[in-house]
Amino acid sequence: MNKPKVAVVILNWNGLKFLQQFLPSVLQSTYPNMEVVVGDNGSTDGSVEFLKSRYTNEVTVLQNDENYGYTGGYNRIISRVTADYFVLLNSDIEVIPGWIEPIIEMMEADDSIAAAAPKILAYHNKNHFEHAGAAGGFIDKLGYPFCRGRLFYEIEQDNGQYDQSGEIFWASGAALFIRSKCWQRAGGFDERFFAHMEEIDLCWRLKNMGYKIMYCAQSVVYHVGGGTLNVENPFKTYLNFRNNLWLIQKNMPFFKASWVISVRMWLDLVALIRFMGEGKRKDAWAVSKAHQSFVLSFLRKSKSRKPASNNLNTVTTSPNLAGIYKRSIVSDFFVKKKKMFTDLNPKDFH
Repeated sequence: MNKPKVAVVILNWNGLKFLQQFLPSVLQSTYPNMEVVVGDNGSTDGSVEFLKSRYTNEVTVLQNDENYGYTGGYNRIISRVTADYFVLLNSDIEVIPGWIEPIIEMMEADDSIAAAAPKILAYHNKNHFEHAGAAGGFIDKLGYPFCRGRLFYEIEQDNGQYDQSGEIFWASGAALFIRSKCWQRAGGFDERFFAHMEEIDLCWRLKNMGYKIMYCAQSVVYHVGGGTLNVENPFKTYLNFRNNLWLIQKNMPFFKASWVISVRMWLDLVALIRFMGEGKRKDAWAVSKAHQSFVLSFLRKSKSRKPASNNLNTVTTSPNLAGIYKRSIVSDFFVKKKKMFTDLNPKDFH
């Protein structure tokens, strides 16, 4: 039986050093029906020249005329790729030869699975989870995303505690497996996000359509992390706070979203004050700018709830709520001192 075609799509922007270091591991993947695509987002560091001279036959190189960000870049590149499954893979990830097979087998066995993620460990500390994705993503009742294996700044060691595959709420964009038909039905990424949390928005829209998002423990990758924006970066702070509010506005029912956003505004103010107290004035200003941007977009009557938008939910009568934490992860972490995912009560999850 022919295996479904898998296109591993790496979006590159001035990431020559990562392509030189990690692309060979991707090309050593054992999956038999795989195409490796590098989509270049207007690089100026010689990335395209390197690929065309070094990997003429092994890699398909597609170019954007400028940097459209993570969201716009991927939307434009994937529109030119044909496959049964897309794997959106960061350029700063090392893979092992058999990383693709377990996830494709899982997804082929269940048509209701739209997307999936591997276990993501830290490249520089391979017995620990990596910040961006870890062992699968979840979200709390106030719209705060978190990961199994990483709550806020607490990162767990991988001792096999999350070696059971299962349903999650969102799959990390660092290594995102998605059915091509589901990508097309959802309309790809919402380009307003530019970068950060766009994969959570995509997964939430898919879950609102009734699909499953899965974590596959048998597939492992190693992520450097911070390859584009460092963890401590005011622009990243701005994107995270603004995009998180957009997540809630777009994907929660209207009246619930209105209540949650009002609560979040106050909690974000607490974060702003904390940044000021730590001397991080640029981060504090980034939170303020994020709120200003969100309010302006709201006043302009964002089209994010209109069915005509190709970036919006098709909500079923029974959206898939698996992976939602029915409590506040902020309260549990900072007040009740629950520092590990295993400290959370499984009964508090949908």
